[in-house]
Amino acid sequence: MSVTAERKAEIIQSNALKKGDTGSPEVQVAILSERITNLTNHFKSHTKDNHSRRGLLKLVSTRRSLLDYIKKKDEARYQALLEKHNIRR
Repeated sequence: MSVTAERKAEIIQSNALKKGDTGSPEVQVAILSERITNLTNHFKSHTKDNHSRRGLLKLVSTRRSLLDYIKKKDEARYQALLEKHNIRR
């Protein structure tokens, strides 16, 4: 369910705005999207896992807040991020 260190490093490298960037909203949204995808696949076989479902809702809420922040700052970055990660709005 969690993201491995190698996969997380790949995500950071592909979404970083500059070298050493691990905290930009784009990187955070990418990592959250990966975790959300993993949890969504988990629920296909564990339908009654309500404790993890609560964690999923919290991740989705956090990602939504970051996306709202990006949208407020720069609409073009927001649209590019939605398309890159196939996020519905």
